[in-house]
Amino acid sequence: METAFERIGKNLKGKPAKYNRFLKFSKHKTQPHDARTRKCVRCNRAEAHISVHGLNYCRECFREVAYDLGFRKYGKEA
Repeated sequence: METAFERIGKNLKGKPAKYNRFLKFSKHKTQPHDARTRKCVRCNRAEAHISVHGLNYCRECFREVAYDLGFRKYGKEA
């Protein structure tokens, strides 16, 4: 099933000026603060992203490499 964006784009293919204007104002533009721009450097996942101190890991990858990075657990549970 095609989306409305694709359907309108198909109808405007024969009219290049209107088609270019349609693309300019209707296409989704990725914002610099968008969650899709921040991804894990190991698994390329965008969810549960840890960017503190420039780590750029998802939470699962961070748990796997935290000890190697120098993070230690302190307290009575450790």
